[in-house]
Amino acid sequence: MTDMIQLIYSSRPFGFDDASLNGILLTARRNNARDGITGALICRHDLYLQLLEGPQEAVEARYGGIARDNRHLEVVKRMSRQVTDRMFPNWAMRDDPARSWMWTAEEVAQGALDRATPADFITIFKRLADEAE
Repeated sequence: MTDMIQLIYSSRPFGFDDASLNGILLTARRNNARDGITGALICRHDLYLQLLEGPQEAVEARYGGIARDNRHLEVVKRMSRQVTDRMFPNWAMRDDPARSWMWTAEEVAQGALDRATPADFITIFKRLADEAE
């Protein structure tokens, strides 16, 4: 059995628009399905917050590619943990606009992500996963 992880990162979009987002999602869904990765991307003009889950080697390789992708600025790994169950087992890449119950753009600009704990990030994605069911 391959070790499975969940990894959450945040970044700031470079050139955020629908066409750019749709391109990212199309590529992510194709590559993730091929590589056994599932997850969710929360997105808005000032923030990408993504959870990737699957085989450790595949998830870490995908994160490395994202960190080098010029469509992402200020990429920060927020947490990584071993898991036995997926949070988004049926989603090669669920996408969702950032909701009002998350941080505002002003809060993000003032460092809310840097003050958040791994549990805070898990709670956000757990809520999204519960909505998806």
